[in-house]
Amino acid sequence: MISNDSLPGAPASGSMLCMPDTNHTPLLEARALTASLIGDDGAVQILDGVDVVLASGETVDVVGPSGSGKTTLLRALARLLPGASGELALRGADSASLAPVRWRSAVALLPQKPAISPGTVRDNLLMPFRLKAHAAEGQPVDSELRAVLDCLGLADIALDRDAARLSVGQQARVALARVLLTAPAVLLLDEADAALDDASAEAVRVAVARFAAGGGGVVRVRHRADDGLASRRLRLEHGRLSEVAR
Repeated sequence: MISNDSLPGAPASGSMLCMPDTNHTPLLEARALTASLIGDDGAVQILDGVDVVLASGETVDVVGPSGSGKTTLLRALARLLPGASGELALRGADSASLAPVRWRSAVALLPQKPAISPGTVRDNLLMPFRLKAHAAEGQPVDSELRAVLDCLGLADIALDRDAARLSVGQQARVALARVLLTAPAVLLLDEADAALDDASAEAVRVAVARFAAGGGGVVRVRHRADDGLASRRLRLEHGRLSEVAR
């Protein structure tokens, strides 16, 4: 994760192209994110001083070649990348002022292959509320679980269904429903619609649009065709972000 003890004192200049046109305090801000991964030939620079600014209600897509570091970027934003450095802020509050568990509750990462645990669909949806980060929150009732599933095109999936019997695409949407139920401020989605057919991908797009319309921010890594939801598309290549012309 990004160390709370060694954040740089001043942001690097970065690319203004990776910032929204807003005079308000950003929902999420990252400055000079830097990360290296160890390869066969030693350390490889994956993120080279990356800047990202995300406004409330905004959806941003990150594209780029395979292996360019898109997942690494999401993990850095979620404070889940050991050895990464840079500055992070949520609604203007520096990450140093927020415990990692609080940050990850507010800035939620859905990995490309989310974990589905043994048990029912209900068990999986309620799993976060058994963890320390959400222990003080009341568990959602079945009607709330049902509403989120229905929104994601899973109206035919019973809450007491064995999660192991779900298809890969159904599991992906249950995992997204689980994250949405925790009401984060920012969603980091790593190819959340990659394993879905077009109808299911559209259901995910609608759910993400509703989340953003409620004031949340979304950063999506995607390989599918542009679905028109993102206000900006950023290309990550050679450790740098650049805006893709629309």
